[in-house]
Amino acid sequence: MASERESFDLSGPLHLTSIDWQNTQHQRSVAACLVQGVYVVERDRQEEREGPQALAPPWWEFFHFKLLRKLVDDVGFSIFGAIYEFKPPPSLCNSPLEGIPRFVIAFRGTLTKNDSVSRDLQLDVEVVRNGLHRTSRFEIAMQAVRNMVASVGDSNVWLAGHSLGSAMAMLAGKTMASTGIFLKSFLFNPPFVSAPIERIKDKRVKHGLRIAGSVITAGLTLAMKAKQQPQQRSHSEENPFTTLSAWFPSLFVNPADDICSEYIGYFEHRKKMEDIGAGAIERLATQNSLGGLLMHAMGKQPAPEPPLHLIPSANLTVNLTPSRDLKEAHGIHQWWRDDLQLRSEVHKYR
Repeated sequence: MASERESFDLSGPLHLTSIDWQNTQHQRSVAACLVQGVYVVERDRQEEREGPQALAPPWWEFFHFKLLRKLVDDVGFSIFGAIYEFKPPPSLCNSPLEGIPRFVIAFRGTLTKNDSVSRDLQLDVEVVRNGLHRTSRFEIAMQAVRNMVASVGDSNVWLAGHSLGSAMAMLAGKTMASTGIFLKSFLFNPPFVSAPIERIKDKRVKHGLRIAGSVITAGLTLAMKAKQQPQQRSHSEENPFTTLSAWFPSLFVNPADDICSEYIGYFEHRKKMEDIGAGAIERLATQNSLGGLLMHAMGKQPAPEPPLHLIPSANLTVNLTPSRDLKEAHGIHQWWRDDLQLRSEVHKYR
């Protein structure tokens, strides 16, 4: 049975009859709808809705996109992503193309339906374990991104994702950025693997916990570096985090969503540490996961890999509109609304 939210006519941004591609609100809305298209195309597959019964096509056709290719998981064969191509009608062909993506690669998040839930939850666990890059789904996604960029050029490709799909898009974007290719990216409700300190109401307690965490993390990082062999140390001094700092993905988070809200504190805390003269400590701490360093210090695991959810720079947009519950706060549907109270800020690692 179809949910009302799967229908573009009932839930989509019907007000966006004309897209201004220079307008960040319009960009955000279209990217979110293309991600929703991936959710619905997988639901169409599960419910065997084909032809006129399929609910997914309006989510991209309304904005003059064509579904070029579905990205299918090799485990369970669910559709987890899509490559869209912008195909404007003749009436728009003479319009300026500046700001318009020729292709968008979008990834859905977890679907709690029988056909896909076990595989999606398995990948959610890999996000928590910092192991998403070792999964076959991510390899399929990464290959699609590399091939598209090689074919059409990086300036013609956007990435977009929600929740688990946002983690996929972030990792793909980071992988490309590490080679000097910076893709425009829209990351909706990206998971931040950490205790939800942002939920603490007392600002002094919250700030104190973050400072303590930064000092311990920076100390463990220095201790780990001191233990490395000289050859390892010279290699690690080429800081990959600094290389990534020129990539500014757009992150969209909701403070009532514990899955992603820690990004708010992550970036605000960096600014506060600079203000109190402790920027050097935070520049070291912000690159590392305290949990991974502690596990390594206790001999529970080898030297930790870089945390997949940590990024040096971002355009962070926070939705301050009150949410009724976690489901609404974490949902993709909020991001194409035109009545949101938003706060946006650019964070640059230096």
